[in-house]
Amino acid sequence: MTEGNVALESRVSLETLASMGEGHIAYVKQIRSEDVPGLFPQAPKIAPGLKLFALHAADGTPIMLTDSREDMVGGAPTFFSPCGL
Repeated sequence: MTEGNVALESRVSLETLASMGEGHIAYVKQIRSEDVPGLFPQAPKIAPGLKLFALHAADGTPIMLTDSREDMVGGAPTFFSPCGL
Protein backbone atom coordinates (compact mmCIF):
# COMPACT_ATOMS: atom_id res chain seq x y z
CA MET A 1 0.00 0.00 0.00
CA THR A 2 1.38 3.42 -0.90
CA GLU A 3 0.80 6.64 0.95
CA GLY A 4 -2.51 8.22 -0.02
CA ASN A 5 -3.94 4.97 -1.37
CA VAL A 6 -6.10 2.87 0.89
CA ALA A 7 -7.25 -0.55 -0.20
CA LEU A 8 -10.23 -2.04 1.51
CA GLU A 9 -11.41 -5.56 0.99
CA SER A 10 -15.03 -6.17 1.78
CA ARG A 11 -17.05 -9.29 1.28
CA VAL A 12 -20.72 -8.70 0.68
CA SER A 13 -23.09 -11.47 -0.34
CA LEU A 14 -24.96 -11.14 -3.61
CA GLU A 15 -28.22 -11.09 -1.66
CA THR A 16 -27.04 -8.20 0.53
CA LEU A 17 -25.72 -6.30 -2.47
CA ALA A 18 -29.01 -6.71 -4.33
CA SER A 19 -31.10 -5.59 -1.37
CA MET A 20 -28.96 -2.47 -0.84
CA GLY A 21 -30.41 -0.88 -3.95
CA GLU A 22 -33.91 -2.21 -3.60
CA GLY A 23 -36.33 0.33 -5.01
CA HIS A 24 -33.58 2.82 -5.78
CA ILE A 25 -31.06 1.22 -8.13
CA ALA A 26 -31.68 -0.38 -11.50
CA TYR A 27 -29.63 -1.17 -14.55
CA VAL A 28 -30.24 -1.42 -18.28
CA LYS A 29 -29.01 -4.52 -20.04
CA GLN A 30 -28.94 -5.19 -23.77
CA ILE A 31 -30.53 -8.54 -24.57
CA ARG A 32 -31.57 -10.52 -27.64
CA SER A 33 -35.18 -11.19 -28.51
CA GLU A 34 -34.47 -14.90 -27.96
CA ASP A 35 -33.92 -14.09 -24.25
CA VAL A 36 -37.34 -12.46 -23.80
CA PRO A 37 -39.44 -15.55 -22.94
CA GLY A 38 -37.16 -16.41 -20.02
CA LEU A 39 -37.17 -12.87 -18.63
CA PHE A 40 -40.69 -11.75 -19.55
CA PRO A 41 -42.89 -14.88 -19.91
CA GLN A 42 -46.00 -12.71 -20.34
CA ALA A 43 -44.56 -10.90 -23.39
CA PRO A 44 -45.94 -11.70 -26.83
CA LYS A 45 -43.81 -13.74 -29.21
CA ILE A 46 -41.05 -11.56 -30.71
CA ALA A 47 -39.13 -12.20 -33.92
CA PRO A 48 -35.67 -13.68 -33.35
CA GLY A 49 -32.50 -11.69 -33.93
CA LEU A 50 -33.63 -8.37 -32.47
CA LYS A 51 -31.53 -6.23 -30.13
CA LEU A 52 -33.63 -5.16 -27.14
CA PHE A 53 -33.05 -3.43 -23.79
CA ALA A 54 -34.33 -4.63 -20.43
CA LEU A 55 -34.54 -2.60 -17.24
CA HIS A 56 -33.67 -4.74 -14.19
CA ALA A 57 -34.04 -3.97 -10.49
CA ALA A 58 -30.88 -4.20 -8.38
CA ASP A 59 -31.77 -7.80 -7.52
CA GLY A 60 -32.00 -8.73 -11.22
CA THR A 61 -35.79 -8.73 -11.47
CA PRO A 62 -36.79 -7.66 -15.00
CA ILE A 63 -39.05 -4.60 -14.99
CA MET A 64 -39.39 -3.16 -18.47
CA LEU A 65 -38.54 -4.10 -22.08
CA THR A 66 -38.03 -1.89 -25.14
CA ASP A 67 -36.21 -1.80 -28.47
CA SER A 68 -34.75 1.66 -27.80
CA ARG A 69 -32.11 2.43 -25.18
CA GLU A 70 -33.23 6.08 -25.26
CA ASP A 71 -36.81 5.07 -24.44
CA MET A 72 -35.51 2.88 -21.62
CA VAL A 73 -33.45 5.65 -20.09
CA GLY A 74 -36.38 8.04 -20.48
CA GLY A 75 -38.85 5.59 -18.92
CA ALA A 76 -36.67 4.39 -16.07
CA PRO A 77 -37.31 7.48 -13.86
CA THR A 78 -40.93 6.32 -13.65
CA PHE A 79 -39.59 3.49 -11.50
CA PHE A 80 -36.31 4.88 -10.15
CA SER A 81 -34.48 8.15 -9.62
CA PRO A 82 -31.82 8.60 -12.33
CA CYS A 83 -28.15 8.71 -11.37
CA GLY A 84 -24.89 8.30 -13.21
CA LEU A 85 -22.00 6.02 -12.51
